[in-house]
Order: sequence, then structure tokens, then C-alpha cells
Amino acid sequence: MSTDSTASTVPSVILNNGVAMPQLGFGVWQVPDDEAEKAVATALEAGYRSIDTAAIYENERGTGKAVAASGIPREELFVTTKLWNSEQGYDSALRAFDASLERLGLDHVDLYLIHWPVPAKDAYVDTYRALEKILADGRARAIGVSNFLPEHLERLTAETSVVPAVNQIELHPQLAQAESRALHARLGIATEAWSPLGQGRGLLDVPALLAVARKHDRTAAQVVLRWHLQTGNVVIPKSVTPSRIRENIAVFDFELDAEDMAALAALDEGKRLGPNPGEFNVGA
Repeated sequence: MSTDSTASTVPSVILNNGVAMPQLGFGVWQVPDDEAEKAVATALEAGYRSIDTAAIYENERGTGKAVAASGIPREELFVTTKLWNSEQGYDSALRAFDASLERLGLDHVDLYLIHWPVPAKDAYVDTYRALEKILADGRARAIGVSNFLPEHLERLTAETSVVPAVNQIELHPQLAQAESRALHARLGIATEAWSPLGQGRGLLDVPALLAVARKHDRTAAQVVLRWHLQTGNVVIPKSVTPSRIRENIAVFDFELDAEDMAALAALDEGKRLGPNPGEFNVGA
């Protein structure tokens, strides 16, 4: 399958401001900067057009190099980065955004997110007003948040004027996040899943999931990604292994039936692998 035909098979989610975002993208969390360039280049060759990075990942430079070297027109790419906790606050957020753009080698990003609410700092509303300015200035095509709990979103939307386009949260079959997804749907916020495959910590070995994978002659990871897509989530699997990078995007030529979806729904344990956003104040 050629690069172009793969890219064209990835559907888009239309964000609440009309911007189209590919529903499946490529994440570079925990990828060292010197490896990020190669991993992102492989992903772009495989047909991914959405790349998700963050200041704290320390791989914006490598990501930007791969984007520049790809030869893909900028308007066909969707680049997301995130503001780290230590930079929250109006002025510091604006400075941090400038620094991210410089490292990426871009004049704008497609999506800029506040990485965590950091409740102890109590600066996320002020920080988000800086993101509103970045959006108004045309330097981000959409703005949003990451790891915000319903209580944080309720306050943010009450005290600011732009509803976040996206909330990127930990989400996989063992943590299905029904409450957050329902609130997002009500507010018009797209749900984006990080750790969509459960970080390789047991999810992909669950017998019920393996049974669905065998039924469709697919890998467990492909079945989970298909579940995300059919649930309506935006999803950003991460890998540095070329074969897995390609495998993760080859999920648009099969469909899970109601029985399969129910089998995956039954795996929800409400169990987090990452920190609780209500208590995570690192970098505050």
C-alpha cells in the first residue's frame, strides 16, 4: 500500500472550531530526541499525518527535523505539542510556546495543549488564556488540554471563552473513561487517548481480547486501536519499531461487531497506569 493511499484511509475528526484532525496519529512519548527523527520519518512514510509531541518529551527538535525532511506539504500534516507544568502562567506559557515552535522549526502548530492541570499551582485558567491568545494570533489552529478531569473542565469552560478542542487523557479498554467521554460529548470536546494500548502492561495478553484478535486474524493491538476508532476516540499509538508503526495504521480494513465491542467494554476496571491528574503536581 502506498503512503498516499494509507494516509487517505485515515478518517478525520472535525474539531469544535471546524479544524480537521486525523483520528489516528503517531505519539513520541518516551522516544529520545535522536531516535524521534527516525521514528517520525518511518511513521510519515507509513501514512501517518498527525504527530503528537510535548516540551517535556525533549524530542521536539527530532520531530521537527523529520517533518522538515519529509517533503510532505505542511498543510497535510497535523502537529501537536504541549506546555509543561513548570511553564504554567500567562506570560511563561507564551514564552514556552515560542520555544516549542523554535525547536520544532515551525511557524505554527495544529494543536497546543496544557499538559496537566497541576491543581496545586492553580494556574490553568490563566494559562489557558495565553493559549486563547496564541489561537487568536493564528499560531495554533486549535487549542485544548490534556489530563483534565471533569471538575477542571467545568471550571475552565465557565471562566474562559474558547471551549477546548481536545482533551487528551489516559484511555484504553481497562480505563474506558465513560464519565469524561460523556462530558466531552456534551461540551463538544474531542476525546484523545494516550497509552491507548495500555503501555504493554498486560492488556494485550487478556484472553478475551486475544479471542477477538484471532476471530479477525489481527493482532491484539490492532483490535484495541479499532475499538478506539469505533468508540469515537482520537488515538495516538507510539512505537519505535517500524513493523509495529506500520501495523498500527493498518486498522481501516476491518470492523469489530457488537459482540466484539461488548467483550472489550467488559475489560474496563477503572484502573489507571499513569498518575491521577487530581494529584499530579510535578513541576508545579
